Amino acid sequence: MARFFSKSRGDEGDEKSPTPVQEVPPAEYSSEEGAVDEGDDDLHRGMKPRQLNMMAIAGAIGTGLVIGTGTALKFGPGSLLIGYALMGFVVYVVMIALGEMGAWLPHKKSFSGYASRFVDPAMGFATGWNYFFKYVIVLPNNLTATGVLLQKWRPDINVSVWIVVFGVCIIMLNMVHVSFFGEAEFWMSLAKALVILMLILLCFIIALGGGPNGVRTGFYFWQNPGAFADYSVTVAGDTTVIGGDTGRFLGVWACIVQATFAYLGTELVGVAFGETPDPRKNVPRAVNQTLLRIVFFYVAGVLVLGMAIPYNSEVLINATKKGTSGLASPFVVAAQIAGVNKLDDAVNGLLLIFTISAANSDVYLASRTVWALGKDGQAPHLMQRTNKNGVPVPAVALSSIFIALGFMNATKSAATVFGYFVSLVTVFGALNWVAVLVSYLAMIRAMKAQGVAREVMPYRNILLPWGAYIALAITALVIIFSGYSAFIPHFQVDKFLTSYIGIAVYVINILWWKVVKKTKRVLPEEADLLTGRRS
Repeated sequence: MARFFSKSRGDEGDEKSPTPVQEVPPAEYSSEEGAVDEGDDDLHRGMKPRQLNMMAIAGAIGTGLVIGTGTALKFGPGSLLIGYALMGFVVYVVMIALGEMGAWLPHKKSFSGYASRFVDPAMGFATGWNYFFKYVIVLPNNLTATGVLLQKWRPDINVSVWIVVFGVCIIMLNMVHVSFFGEAEFWMSLAKALVILMLILLCFIIALGGGPNGVRTGFYFWQNPGAFADYSVTVAGDTTVIGGDTGRFLGVWACIVQATFAYLGTELVGVAFGETPDPRKNVPRAVNQTLLRIVFFYVAGVLVLGMAIPYNSEVLINATKKGTSGLASPFVVAAQIAGVNKLDDAVNGLLLIFTISAANSDVYLASRTVWALGKDGQAPHLMQRTNKNGVPVPAVALSSIFIALGFMNATKSAATVFGYFVSLVTVFGALNWVAVLVSYLAMIRAMKAQGVAREVMPYRNILLPWGAYIALAITALVIIFSGYSAFIPHFQVDKFLTSYIGIAVYVINILWWKVVKKTKRVLPEEADLLTGRRS
């Protein structure tokens, strides 16, 4: 094993912390769009500011908002709004924490690099591989969803064919210079933003009586049938309903968990920080765009849905059983109730942009993550190699191999097993938020210990550092109690395992790396606050 991994900071327990690398002069970073300031053997800062900004606005918007909100809406519009607003606060705090670190101490090693630098190399190892597995698992799922959407028009073509076709396309896109990837994501993100705005505006107009039926609902559905619904779950065809305060609380909690899944990937722009010129200026700008997305897309989106659809609508309940298609979208349900027909075909086609963009980002994020692990000596040496265009070809190749998992959906038994893998994604993503927040708080402690005032940071947010403690507590609660449904109406082993096995994998990775490499926790007095510093 030793010959496949290089020695990383803190690998030897009896060694003192290395002397910090001298501060990198700001002149090495060009402020020009697309400027490259590295050699051919490293990632290039070729992500243009407008590309980064658009990725921050709409890059992570996926089917969780367009389709998944329908499942959560059955617990009431009040529960849905609370869930998305609360987790919106959490994810925004995660982003501004990343923004403060990225603008002041920019590097290309993503979240795992900050965890290794400020907490413990073992945590960096676990965080990096956790993030890698999150995206290589969801990658084939997004390609499968693409095939399912296309089967609406071509049911004679097997989903596996579409997995191959679009799999090859996104591999090729990730093999070219990052500026081309950024350009593709720019236009797809722009299209997604326009689609979401169109759907939100449609529901708002319907709620104000602008639909064919002319019914002005406003906030009527918040009163009848109400803002909060009893918790209900169906297992093996049997539906269990829990009423009263307990049932309404469980409904709110179910929406919080669903919102967590919908927000996953928002931090993807943090990975792109390493390939963005002039991080001091462009990172804060991208982070601020995240707040706009949360407010105008997610919160406004679920608000107008609660205005346009009653949570007990039979049309909505039936739609949630449609899987991944335009018919499953609650926005389509709102249009149907108001008398707007044939919108499902349009939404079905537009959803293709969401799934293809998501699969494209999955390869990018997974490859950059494993590249960062290679740079820190936490992955095979081969993973840190790049070509003359700054593309980590071995890392892209390794990430792309997992596309083959999508073929498991060709058989029903294998699809069930694959479904278990996909269920791990929520926990993997939430654990990554924990790593970001813990790394940020460790950096703040190091600054205090070393007498570095927070005022020297080029970007600061008024919600920090106190907001990080609150967001960390909320995220920890979501992780701990995300498997609540495994106990209702009776204990279900498969749900329990998929809800919590990710935690076990994360902890085992930390312990394994600490034992093998004998790493030690990074002391606040010894943390590196100089490398790459911008002040």
